[in-house]
Amino acid sequence: MADHKEYWSTESDQGSIRISEDVVASIAALSASESKGVSGLYSSLTSDIVGFISKKNLSKGVRIELGDDDTVKVEIGFLALFGYNICDVAKEVQENVKSSIESMTGLRVVEINVHVGGVTFKPSASAEEKAEPAPSETETPAETADAE
Repeated sequence: MADHKEYWSTESDQGSIRISEDVVASIAALSASESKGVSGLYSSLTSDIVGFISKKNLSKGVRIELGDDDTVKVEIGFLALFGYNICDVAKEVQENVKSSIESMTGLRVVEINVHVGGVTFKPSASAEEKAEPAPSETETPAETADAE
């Protein structure tokens, strides 16, 4: 494997296990984005450029540092939804990311730094209705045709 990625590796009597830092970043990104109050992931322009060059779209907004003794440090940025307590959302992101990484990889998360890059708003109900007109559930196709 001639790529320039960092891997966490372990050896056993059955062979070796190697987990790419990209895998750990993807786990962190997915668990953070599924947290209540998170609108999406956020990264600075510099890391966007790095992510574009290295084709890391799924883990946008996440930086991983694999350490000694099976440890990992995580830096993650996200956009918060308006109306949620940002500190509570950030703590939930930390807990979800830590739990997911530790349970899926066996690595020990020693640090999770969270950066809130902004606040977003949910689209209003009237904007959603205009964007996606849905036929009435009580009308059948025949009734719709008769009305025309």
